[in-house]
Amino acid sequence: MSSGVEADIALDAAVILTLGMNRVLGRGAGLAGRGAEALAALAAGRAEARAAALAEVETHERALREVVERNARIAALAETRAKIGADAALPEPLRPQEHQTPEELAAWCAALDPVLDEAERALSEHLAAQVTAQIFTVPAAGLQADTGQRGPEQGASPVPRVQDDVQGTLERIMTRLLPDAAEGERRAVADAARLLAGTGTAEEAEAVLQEVRLRIRDANRRTGERRERERRRAAERDAAEQAEAERRYVLDSITTAFEDMGYEVAPGFETLTADGGALVLTKGGWPEHSVKMRVDDAAHVRAAMVRETPAESEDDRRVDAEREREWCEAFEAARTRLAAAGIRSQVAWRLEPGVRELPVSERPRQTGGRAERRERRRERGR
Repeated sequence: MSSGVEADIALDAAVILTLGMNRVLGRGAGLAGRGAEALAALAAGRAEARAAALAEVETHERALREVVERNARIAALAETRAKIGADAALPEPLRPQEHQTPEELAAWCAALDPVLDEAERALSEHLAAQVTAQIFTVPAAGLQADTGQRGPEQGASPVPRVQDDVQGTLERIMTRLLPDAAEGERRAVADAARLLAGTGTAEEAEAVLQEVRLRIRDANRRTGERRERERRRAAERDAAEQAEAERRYVLDSITTAFEDMGYEVAPGFETLTADGGALVLTKGGWPEHSVKMRVDDAAHVRAAMVRETPAESEDDRRVDAEREREWCEAFEAARTRLAAAGIRSQVAWRLEPGVRELPVSERPRQTGGRAERRERRRERGR
């Protein structure tokens, strides 16, 4: 934009934390509870009260994130249970409520952790028993030689006892396999385990069991890597959702501030093809002027006054300068209002009124009707 002002934006910690809490709770972007108290204390200059309120917001937000992590683990275990056909019991996920205290949420997480550990063990045991049963469905003909036992004709113990020992060892080893290992990983472990049916000595059986151990180790390593990738993707999605919530909060706050000062605020034409960060500000007494504003990533705002038609006389240019001064005063008043909402701004560039001829708007003026503005106000009030 060739004329106007640019400012850097920083959101207060209370806003950032509360927006994160609202997303978890499924609420809108309006501040509530301790977050609002922290902002009120900031506006009133009460540092001690603000620190206490902010600490409580941080504690609550951290507890909510812990709940989200447990819910994600429940969902992952439920998916694994369905894949392997197990019937292990799983707790229901928690849907946090606004009235629940951080202590209550933390207690739920602490009580849930051993339950989830036990559920994961049960799934691993089910998978181990499943694979082992498939392998030893038909008694093996091998495992008869070099076991330290004589044949039946010499009064030796029957071969099935040796096989039972191997089967028990295999099942114990198989319980180490993470239950959410990929199908290909489980198949590779099972393929190695099936070689036991063809072994003829205890040494051969032990060699096969060692291969099973190695394949389980590799499968668990790859499963751990996949879990970490999924955690990173979840963190990236969370960060993107948080950034969008912050951007929307800034846009809504700017809209509210200028509407309260008598401006009409409508989406910019750029929103048809861009990310919805553009606004057009107009006023009843401005037939020839408007302000185009853009918010980038809730971190930077740019605004410039434009004309609807080219200036043709000195009187037009005098009116331009008056409108620019009016706009600059309104912008400073809006900054004060935004600061009360936890949005601090630092002007990085400003063009003083009358220094440069106003550019002409490239598109016809777009304004919202009164009904549309009333609807926006109702939406913000919810």
